[in-house]
Amino acid sequence: MLIIKSMSNAKAFAAQNATTPLGPFSLSRREPGAKDVQMQILYCGVCHTDIHFARNEWGVTVYPVVPGHEIVGRVTKTGANAKKFKEGDIVAVGCMVDSCRECENCKEGQEQYCDKGSIWTYNAPEKQTGGVTYGGYSDSVVVDEDFVLRVPANLDKAATAPLLCAGITTYSPLHYHQVGKGQKVGIVGLGGLGHMGVKFARALGAHVVVFTTSPGKTQDALRLGAHEVVVSKNENEMKKHANSFHLLLDTVAVKHDINALFGQLRRDGVLVQVGVPAQPLEVGVFNLVARRRVFTGSAIGGIKETQEMLDFCGKNNIVSDIELIPIQKINEAYERMLKNDVKYRFVIDMASLK
Repeated sequence: MLIIKSMSNAKAFAAQNATTPLGPFSLSRREPGAKDVQMQILYCGVCHTDIHFARNEWGVTVYPVVPGHEIVGRVTKTGANAKKFKEGDIVAVGCMVDSCRECENCKEGQEQYCDKGSIWTYNAPEKQTGGVTYGGYSDSVVVDEDFVLRVPANLDKAATAPLLCAGITTYSPLHYHQVGKGQKVGIVGLGGLGHMGVKFARALGAHVVVFTTSPGKTQDALRLGAHEVVVSKNENEMKKHANSFHLLLDTVAVKHDINALFGQLRRDGVLVQVGVPAQPLEVGVFNLVARRRVFTGSAIGGIKETQEMLDFCGKNNIVSDIELIPIQKINEAYERMLKNDVKYRFVIDMASLK
């Protein structure tokens, strides 16, 4: 293991344990190595995963933890052999900062499925220092240039941040399953993930239908680009669309009736699960067998695909709908997220970190 001893201090917000609020924290960042990029963090999106780690809901948190894996920043320094970026460039970092680079998945540009385990942006072993990675609730970060992404100049920097997780999480399965013109696509749930799914599916040329349990979200779904909205509690509305969808993208992260959704798929239709409920979903196998339907899942995308997503967003002027907050309101933001009180992603203005 390569251990880099030269370090610099950075300001951050961290959780010290599972029950106390996040608060100011000082951490050490490594000085840029030969292929590293150092950046000033301008904005960091807030993902529900951050809450899971801050509160140790998955039982794997290493404290203190500095969350944040939707990072947009400005390059301040590069290593001697770093060639992809220069000082002043606007760049981004998503959920990963490294991988083994040797397994089949990594060689095929699918680093998110690294056989030896991706190195996540926070709460993961940092092989350069022997410590733990700290995320984007900070004023700076140092990342290998191979895991740094270029931000299209026309995109709003703050609203770009959630693309690094919510964006790629929804873009990747739509891209993989070749969604396009002539297809009917359903987006299940209209939250941080769902609102990006609507924007991408519409830009890809599909006929887009939003499924929601909240009638009050109808107008917003249409504003975001949906052609139709189905209130999934309405049996007649569900029957109207039965057996007609090429693909459903399910973003719901709580237990729900997955079998009712299978009934919306046509023969060979695909339901992709990107929301991750804590409880298992009960699958009626007959609902799959009857029309050769497919039930599958998807994580984020690899680095190459994430750059393709950002470029697609630049070409189509797609960003997230956000609420910009100072870092001092992060604990309030967590509570509001748990109540679904945000349209549709919080983003931290890191200039507030004094």
